Amino acid sequence: MSRMSQPDPELTHRLSRRGMLGVAAGATAAALLGAAASPAGAATEATTGSAGRGRPVLPPGRLGIQLYSLRDKVSTLGFAPVFAELEKYGYDEVEFAGYTQGSAGPITLAQLKRLARDHGLNPIGSHVGYYSDDPNAYTFAQNLTKVLDDAQALGLKHIGTASGPFRYGSTVDAWKRAAEEFNTYGAAAKARGMKFYQHNHSEEFSFATDNPKVRLYDVLLVETDPDLVFLEMDIFWAYSGQFRFSKRPDGSPAPFEPLDYVLKQPHRYPLFHVKDGVSDPADTYGYRMTDVGDGDIDYQRFISAVTRLRGERLAHHWQAEHDQPTESFTFARRSSAYLHSLREKC
Repeated sequence: MSRMSQPDPELTHRLSRRGMLGVAAGATAAALLGAAASPAGAATEATTGSAGRGRPVLPPGRLGIQLYSLRDKVSTLGFAPVFAELEKYGYDEVEFAGYTQGSAGPITLAQLKRLARDHGLNPIGSHVGYYSDDPNAYTFAQNLTKVLDDAQALGLKHIGTASGPFRYGSTVDAWKRAAEEFNTYGAAAKARGMKFYQHNHSEEFSFATDNPKVRLYDVLLVETDPDLVFLEMDIFWAYSGQFRFSKRPDGSPAPFEPLDYVLKQPHRYPLFHVKDGVSDPADTYGYRMTDVGDGDIDYQRFISAVTRLRGERLAHHWQAEHDQPTESFTFARRSSAYLHSLREKC
């Protein structure tokens, strides 16, 4: 079960703010929030969350955090104090972005696994590089066996990369070639009882340079074996991709809804990055990143839509993340409190 300490004193104010936001300005935000969203509906949902009525939107035991968001604390304090804080904030899982202890000294994988378990945290996955020009690099392409050995030692159920499939370029054939390699990594991971996954940024939703009618993300989905290659949707970057690539290079419309990808193939998305952003059409990426609950991404809608699917409530893992938090412990605490506060409509 998810573990929560006392309610965050800032939470009522934040929920109230979300209610006042309503539907964010612009067509992109309208698509994000969905046609059914309205200022009144947002206010009702925020109040419901604050009052604690209804089933929690967040499934029990499935809230994690990508430790990249806390890299400053890991590098200066070490894993133990970081894990202690995450336990206090009610996190259930952690996703790694490297296994070193930083300035606090070295740590073995066995020690790291035990430390996480001692704080009630389940190591659920890890990000590793896709490829490198260095033959000794710690990447899937250069050192697959070592990468999988380490993941297995930590007891990970998932092992993946946040690198885009751009190794050979941005053509359809280039992505087919990358997909073949992903299938190889997926088969090797499956043989050890793990799932290989790829984490997106916004560029994956761009178009092939040799066929501008084809979205590269669609090539990845079609050319990878659904039993071997899985996806971790970074929801912030997916909606950024919607903002940037809802038109083809020739200007013709090519709208898409990130949530639809998940609803069509939910089994391919075991992991999500829960990252929030304030809609800003003047920004290159369409959003300014912020703590979860302070932005315009409707996580009540998104998470509920996935977890309401038959047999899917406990089939996914939700990892809070912020690439550049103002204060990383504050981000972790506030994001957990917000996500735990969300309730489905009675």
